[in-house]
Amino acid sequence: QVQLVESGGGLVQAGGSLRLSCAASGRIFNIIDATWYRQAPGKQRELVAGITSGVTTNYANSVKGRFTISRDNAKNTVDLQMNSLKPEDTAVYYCNANLLGLGRQYTDYWGQGTQVTVSS
Repeated sequence: QVQLVESGGGLVQAGGSLRLSCAASGRIFNIIDATWYRQAPGKQRELVAGITSGVTTNYANSVKGRFTISRDNAKNTVDLQMNSLKPEDTAVYYCNANLLGLGRQYTDYWGQGTQVTVSS
């Protein structure tokens, strides 16, 4: 069946880097577009970065210049490169995507999330 899975989270010291990956599998032809969100305990879920089926990207002001979103259409993945990490980046990171499958489109599809913890 269709799956959307995030990976690459972990524990890192402030100033370090992590690369998250969002991978679509199953009977999926491609990821149409995707957005990374994050949610810290006691806080609302917030948008981190997004990428369209074209060339447009967008970022939250808090991560501009530090995070980069990219896609690999051959692998059906969307990655988030996170540099110069800060303790306030600590959260569960989720991938949300619109997927093109066999005879249907999967709209607003969520992965299970991956934990990112940044220590000072």
